[in-house]
Amino acid sequence: MSHPAPPETAPTGALTHRQILVVLSGLLLGMFLAALDQTIVATAMKTIADKLDGQTAQAWCTTAYLITSTVTTPLYGKLSDMYGRRPFYLFAIGIFIVGSILCGTANDIYQLAAYRAVQGIGAGGLMALAFAIVGDMVPPRERATYQAYFMGVFASSSVLGPVLGGFLAGQGALLGIEGWRWIFYINVPIGILALFVVAKNLHLHHVRSDHRIDFLGALLLTAGIVPLLIVAEKGNAWGWTSGASLGSVIGGAVALVLFVLWELRMGEEAILPLRLFRSSVFSVTGVMGFVIGMGMFGGIAALPLYLQIVRGETPTRAGLLLLPLTLGIMVASGVSGALMSKNGKYKIFPILGSALMIVALALFSTLKVDTPLWLTGTYMLIMGAGLGLCMQTLVVAVQNAMPAKDMGVVTSAATFFRSMGGTFGTAVFLSILFNSVGDNIKGRFDEVTKADPAGLAAASKQLDPVQAEALQAAGGSGNSEALNNTDFITALPRLIKNVFLTGFADSMHTVFLVAAVLMIPAFVLSFFVKEIPLRTTAGAEARAEDAETQADMAKLETTVL
Repeated sequence: MSHPAPPETAPTGALTHRQILVVLSGLLLGMFLAALDQTIVATAMKTIADKLDGQTAQAWCTTAYLITSTVTTPLYGKLSDMYGRRPFYLFAIGIFIVGSILCGTANDIYQLAAYRAVQGIGAGGLMALAFAIVGDMVPPRERATYQAYFMGVFASSSVLGPVLGGFLAGQGALLGIEGWRWIFYINVPIGILALFVVAKNLHLHHVRSDHRIDFLGALLLTAGIVPLLIVAEKGNAWGWTSGASLGSVIGGAVALVLFVLWELRMGEEAILPLRLFRSSVFSVTGVMGFVIGMGMFGGIAALPLYLQIVRGETPTRAGLLLLPLTLGIMVASGVSGALMSKNGKYKIFPILGSALMIVALALFSTLKVDTPLWLTGTYMLIMGAGLGLCMQTLVVAVQNAMPAKDMGVVTSAATFFRSMGGTFGTAVFLSILFNSVGDNIKGRFDEVTKADPAGLAAASKQLDPVQAEALQAAGGSGNSEALNNTDFITALPRLIKNVFLTGFADSMHTVFLVAAVLMIPAFVLSFFVKEIPLRTTAGAEARAEDAETQADMAKLETTVL
């Protein structure tokens, strides 16, 4: 039985444009799987949380996914440098499919969060390994040319995901299964197709290098991150100076210190070799990636909630209303990519991008119940342009600055920092939102009580007993736990409904304003990104040349001796 032969490569490992496109077809399908999942879930999360009576705990579904995807990302990078990209990319797709099936069977919000964690294990490899493989095939100077393909994936998933998410979340049942569950089941056929395409087409030359696998480093990193995320999620409810909060902070800090000490001891075997931080490009872009991740995930997580809760849009319409964000990413990324290919320079783009993100987040903080949707879309366009100028530029910059032999670990580290920022950003910002909304609603009720007591009394008489109970729990006591399901708001009398919506808008103002302030360090750091002329040699080719040079040196030493 004959088997398809892997693409032929030149002795240096270089691929032709056609061969690159064949490999890209598999990578893009895998990336589409992860990107579609993020957009489809983000749009439908409000509906899913309402169905599972877990609106105030919904952050855990995103946080659990981000924790596992963040922690596993460095492992994927290190292991793929050692044993090749292909087996780990296939594993990532496979475990993502399994996690998707499990998510579709969840019966409560915490079970869904646990299954999202399984999904995240696969997602940790889908993005990072795709960029590493492209780095192997394409020189940094030409890499920007291929950004159009990746942006096409992000764009199509950003358009299709919200529409599908809204449609499926809005279905009572589809083929006898609750509509929201199809949000996860839809990943299965796409994932199977991705497995087939990648297994058939992804054949890259790799020289195996045996090293110890730093499982203890991954464990210590997990032990350091998780307690800090728990504090970010529960700190306000526990009390920031409570024993639980302080214990989590101290435990996380100790684990992170032990992680650094262990990585120093492991040296080149480390999951995240600390020598990489000697490069100013690696260090600066890593911190920038973390901060941008916070602003990106924190800001974007709140936008669908604003559109659905405050503006009363359906999930489908909310998804379509996010299109300006996608357009901004596509246009800015395409323009910056073309300019990078032309002149080989990139420093200006993170500066402009981070500035635009600050402006957009500050503008988001002014959104009100009656803000025109065209104006909201304009703000999204600015936010998207900022993201488009920053996202791929930082990855190309750090890949270009570091040795080709570290392509996997460097690319995964860049993804890790951005994902870690996103993890903290999502937990912190959604925590701010739902921990403040009860008090904000109560404050708005107090204002209405003073300004229009007669109108409030008249509106209160229109409430049925269930609405009156929800009103007392959510507004009267400032208890946000009563907001686990926000569906009751739509049926409230107009005056009282406006109080709830304004209270939510007040909390979202705080979220966006905090995100804008946190983005300022990224803007400052962007001026310190060292600009190194983009190389014209692909990663695999550079590794082959390095190996040949080392072999020649070894022969020379043998001859001399």
